[in-house]
Amino acid sequence: MLGGNVFGWTVNEADSFRILDAAFDAGLNFIDTADIYSTWAPGNKGGESETIIGKWFARSGRRNQVTIATKVGMDMGGGRKGLAAKYMEQEIEDSLRRLQTDHIDLYQSHEDDPAVPIEETMRAFDAMVKKGKVRFIGASNFNGARLREAMETSKRLGLASYQTLQPHYNLMDRAAYESDLAPVAAEYSLAVIPYLSLAAGFLTGKYRGALDLSKSPRGGGMSKYLNDRGHRVLDALDAVAKEHNSSQATVALAWLLAQPNIAAPISSATKVEHIKDLVAATELKLSPEAVQRLTAASAS
Repeated sequence: MLGGNVFGWTVNEADSFRILDAAFDAGLNFIDTADIYSTWAPGNKGGESETIIGKWFARSGRRNQVTIATKVGMDMGGGRKGLAAKYMEQEIEDSLRRLQTDHIDLYQSHEDDPAVPIEETMRAFDAMVKKGKVRFIGASNFNGARLREAMETSKRLGLASYQTLQPHYNLMDRAAYESDLAPVAAEYSLAVIPYLSLAAGFLTGKYRGALDLSKSPRGGGMSKYLNDRGHRVLDALDAVAKEHNSSQATVALAWLLAQPNIAAPISSATKVEHIKDLVAATELKLSPEAVQRLTAASAS
């Protein structure tokens, strides 16, 4: 699943179009974005990624050949946030306009909103599905208890229910998902689409020491991984990648795909040449021994 968080942030519109073209031509037809992308960049106000993707749809004519996922709920500034029904009704119209489409394939709660009753949120999602504005709904950044509560609320009231879960999960960040969310995903047969699948680039192998932290805008965040465990994971990735004549990024994504209930890891690309690693992950079948070696190396 191609991550759209970089469009309008570290990748300009023209380069975004090239990456989207390359991804589609290579067979990647599932794109994830959010209304908030990318409010944090200087001069941005949110919606930049959706706007670029919408322009690409209009230019390429490929909307009906692409599954588009977007999200609602995180703080857009000016009090625009949360999962209250009235706000969600406004925000989906903005996302539809920016994406230049009449429906969203997968509309996701970007984070839990404890200030709003879950029933209100699920009724709002259900209304969108019934109106044809949304095909499926999903959840991101929930804890296990709240996710189970949402699933049971939908079941009890006969409402549209979450079909997907988008958690933070990768070889370096495992504990929270595996201990709390994985059992709920299995219980309700949710398709799991992890974000930060490459640990913001650490699992590509390009950050190996302090001197590498300036290699990208995300590099500063890599220092938390530069410890004994991080180097064990990189060593295991190096070895498995060499055995499979592959890249570290492809192996890290293939490890995720080998885990239960994982449907499509999300990974962004800042250059066209990054696409080949993402596509290769869909084709690489790691041996049980390779999977276990990576699992053991990344154990906390």
